[in-house]
Amino acid sequence: MVNMDTELHTRRVVRPTERIVTGRLVRLMDGYAREIRVGQPVLVGVLTAAGVAGLLTRLVRALLRNGGGGARRSFKELKKGPEFLVTPVRVRDTTDRLVEVELHGHLPQSALHPGDHVQLTLRPQRDADLPPRIERIVNLTTGQLLTPRTATVWSHLGPPLLLRALLGALLVLAVAACSVLT
Repeated sequence: MVNMDTELHTRRVVRPTERIVTGRLVRLMDGYAREIRVGQPVLVGVLTAAGVAGLLTRLVRALLRNGGGGARRSFKELKKGPEFLVTPVRVRDTTDRLVEVELHGHLPQSALHPGDHVQLTLRPQRDADLPPRIERIVNLTTGQLLTPRTATVWSHLGPPLLLRALLGALLVLAVAACSVLT
């Protein structure tokens, strides 16, 4: 009778501690969505400043008898934050270790293939239980430099809201400056 435990040899997946890992891409796992949290103080500040500008624009619209106004997202929707794609990646490094890292965001589908020789620049995540995330990929097989991009809090809030907040902050500063000078 053959002992199956001694016949099977599985390699353990490790999390790298180095900043740069070079090796062969083994597998891109199935991705899943992860949410970025939006800090309440940041959100309240942006919405307050945007509210001041909103009051000014509503007053101007009322004077010009011009309706309109875009659809507004609720505080709850804005606080939820954007979601981004997380893809676990396994790489066999130069010391023959199987390492797991995370790819945040999207890359072109043809950018990486199993067997490609890659050099990864990694950054540890805030949560120590998670593997490091990929900051930059150099695909040595194709010569491509790849930088994954994810959604940010600022892209989630959007240019219209941020412009209104900037206008509102400038308006508050102008009123404060006038009141100090007079």
